[in-house]
Amino acid sequence: MGKEKSPFRLKAPFKPAGDQPKAIKKLLQNLKRGVKEQILLGATGTGKTFSLANVIAKWGKPTLVMVHNKILAAQLYREFKELFPDNAVEYFVSYYDYYRPEAYIPEKDLYIEKDAAINDILEKYRHSATRSVLERRDVIVVASVSAIYGLGAPENYIKLRLQLHRGMVIGYRDLLKRLVEMGYQRNDYAIKRATFSVKGDAVEIVPSHSDEEVIRIEFWDDEIDRIRRLSLLNREVIEDDIEHIVIWPATHYLAPRPTVEEALREIEKDLVERVAWFKKQGKEVEAQRLFQRTSHDIEMIRETGTCKGIENYSRYFDGRKPGEPPFTLLDYFPDDFLLIIDESHQTIPQIRAMYEGDRSRKLKLVEYGWRLPSALDNRPLKFEEFL
Repeated sequence: MGKEKSPFRLKAPFKPAGDQPKAIKKLLQNLKRGVKEQILLGATGTGKTFSLANVIAKWGKPTLVMVHNKILAAQLYREFKELFPDNAVEYFVSYYDYYRPEAYIPEKDLYIEKDAAINDILEKYRHSATRSVLERRDVIVVASVSAIYGLGAPENYIKLRLQLHRGMVIGYRDLLKRLVEMGYQRNDYAIKRATFSVKGDAVEIVPSHSDEEVIRIEFWDDEIDRIRRLSLLNREVIEDDIEHIVIWPATHYLAPRPTVEEALREIEKDLVERVAWFKKQGKEVEAQRLFQRTSHDIEMIRETGTCKGIENYSRYFDGRKPGEPPFTLLDYFPDDFLLIIDESHQTIPQIRAMYEGDRSRKLKLVEYGWRLPSALDNRPLKFEEFL
């Protein structure tokens, strides 16, 4: 890491022992030499996690640790939290408690609609992770392989953030409008994560990354007079007289309005071409199905900013060309981040298999007019794109 001082502070009641010092030294030497890939071998219980923690602490770069399932991710997250109590240790896994993907079985003429149950706590952790990655250098994100699925363009996420400071002139209604554009919902009765409420001359916001704090913005006419952080539970002041604060969007799948309008024009253009293609093939049923479903989605996006299955149009909102890889958590990291793949003998085969499994299901949806071909670009990374 050169002369740059590491922002990480490793706190442990013991020091590296046995073969650990040698392994740590060798890993760091190879990193300094620019070696792209290294393997740390060791049986269960030999202290590989502690060795890697020492490498992270000394190397001093933002770090992504990938594992093959949620349970192992949670275990490693807890271990790193204990070893780095003063740094940003985050947890990023799929936010679904239950997930049944959209599918079509032509042999039975059976369409299966997507059904899912989102875990709000896991979604909170995901927002906390991207916030830390974009704001800090001393960050370790422990993630499952869901990190290689599309997350929305970081450029849009950054563009939509709201920066507020004391003395800032912003219309009261303008602030409320901006929060709605960022995906926040107004709720004056049961305030919770990713909502806001109006209390007299103040607006209270529960940010997307937390369900424990309220950001209170107090106004004097059209000027921000005071910014405070309060406990959501008991209203105690956590931080007073804040000079500057950043509110991040309530969802990763948003885009600025001009981007949305441009995306809708592209969707409409591709819809016309695809419907014409189906008709030329004599497939009137598929043409009509695609036209009705996509037209409805376009209207919903135009009116509300979203629709059911909006992720199937992510390529348009991200500004990607057909076939280009999706933006993922990896794109939120700076170029010099450190990637650690735990249990690589299980994690890497899983990453290899994800793209083909996803594509085979979506090809049927596209072939039979349930989705535009752009749905194929709502996908996980291919293995060669990942590494």
